[in-house]
Amino acid sequence: MTRWVDRILRRYGQEATVERDGAAEAVRAFLQPVRERDESVPETTAVGWLDGRLWLYLGKAAVRAGDTVLWNGRRFRVRSGRPHYIGTELSHWRAVLERAREAE
Repeated sequence: MTRWVDRILRRYGQEATVERDGAAEAVRAFLQPVRERDESVPETTAVGWLDGRLWLYLGKAAVRAGDTVLWNGRRFRVRSGRPHYIGTELSHWRAVLERAREAE
């Protein structure tokens, strides 16, 4: 029932890496900024601006709060993640990500 998700990810998904507990897993997933109602200028500080946008992750690999996702030269921290099922079969994971801060 969910093989179509696998096919879509294989064909159109992006290469990413999920890091958890010192281990790294290469995955295919969709990552994109969460659309905001207000596309205003990001928060500005004395040393520059902060990118506070959230990102959406859709993929087969499990991602949970505290995990790290590396994609396209960027590092993201998983804020929350949960599985989605069709019946009893796992369809995909959906997660909300934020850019990881350099100090982390």
